[in-house]
Amino acid sequence: MTQSNQTTPDELHSQSQVAMGTLEVRINAAGEDLLAGFVRVLDQLPSGDSGPQRLAKELGVDKVLASRILKAVRAPDPMSVIHRVPGPEPMRRLLKASSKLGVKAADLKAANAAVDRFESLIRSEVGDRSALDAILSAWVPEARREFELRRKQAAFRAMSQLKGAQVDVYSEAAIFYPSADGEHIDIVWIKAVIGLHRLRPGVRVKFTSRRQIEDQSGRKTFTLTGEPVDGLASATLEGYCSTPTPELDIQHGGEVMHYLLKDDSFGVSSSMNLVTCEVNRAEIARYIPNERRRKAWASSDINIPTRLGHFDIFVHEDLYTHSPPKLRIYDTAINGLADINDPSRDVDQLDLLESIEHLGTGLNRFGSSHVPNYRKMLSEVCTTLDYDGSVLRGYRCISDYPIYGSQYAMVFSTQDRD
Repeated sequence: MTQSNQTTPDELHSQSQVAMGTLEVRINAAGEDLLAGFVRVLDQLPSGDSGPQRLAKELGVDKVLASRILKAVRAPDPMSVIHRVPGPEPMRRLLKASSKLGVKAADLKAANAAVDRFESLIRSEVGDRSALDAILSAWVPEARREFELRRKQAAFRAMSQLKGAQVDVYSEAAIFYPSADGEHIDIVWIKAVIGLHRLRPGVRVKFTSRRQIEDQSGRKTFTLTGEPVDGLASATLEGYCSTPTPELDIQHGGEVMHYLLKDDSFGVSSSMNLVTCEVNRAEIARYIPNERRRKAWASSDINIPTRLGHFDIFVHEDLYTHSPPKLRIYDTAINGLADINDPSRDVDQLDLLESIEHLGTGLNRFGSSHVPNYRKMLSEVCTTLDYDGSVLRGYRCISDYPIYGSQYAMVFSTQDRD
């Protein structure tokens, strides 16, 4: 009988944890060394810690380098030092310039040795600075914010080029309001795309409205004025679109409607704004038995590359009163749009630094600096539908460069009858 030498999953996990812990210790030590070395050097310079502009002028280096060094030595902990310092070569340039201003040779040697160890750590343990930033994002909140933003910016640029279109602001808002029968909830969906334009000719631009509810008895979507949506022009809020109003076609299939832009112009000069409004009467049940353990939700699905995602939900004061909504962000690449009540989709959630802001109650609290005439538009929608805007609670999620193909869902606890 032979004994297997295969490593078990638990052992692999344990080894990975040990390796990560060791790396954390080494990164922390590198931060301490750099901090000690550069503090000693800066203390001997006439300008010292008086500011990046004076330090840059004194050493003959660029202001950005001086600023990064000063931010690093002011960091609250060694990990933050590592996040803030520039690369090894820029640090060596600064130390070389410091040698001409009377800094002790022993202190310069110690600082250069710290830079050498930092460079060796990157090459032997991490790979490159980008990989180091990814590791730091798990331990330093400041590093994580910058890491996510830069990578999302890069993804936006790539997908914009591949898709051939982009928008400045992709805004979606849902209004949840009690239906006239007292048993259901109306859902009004407002979509605004600001600064839409093609990057190259011949690209099809499409927006999608998708219904995901348990009772799929046939979608009946109406315009703000009460007409069935059987052509996209009827769903457009012309007073809030560019002039001339963008022309749209509709492809309606089951629970999905595709909005297709007719205009074939391209380039920044062709940039346009488009706003649509769909009214869904008695769309979902107002009361859900507690034993069913169901959640109510709405989501903004990023189906065109955008610089800014702007997702709002406005809820009548009598609805979903138990707790504020929770945010879930899903990767839809493999399994499509998620039903948040399906636990098998939990593995598709993305861990991103996004959050929900509680806007307060009443239309006067729901302004936006990103969507033109936003409060006026919401007021017109509420007035036309005879909704009382003063009793709406507002929730907002703003995302810089949301990932193309991601799904932002706000999730509410449902209510049973009293």
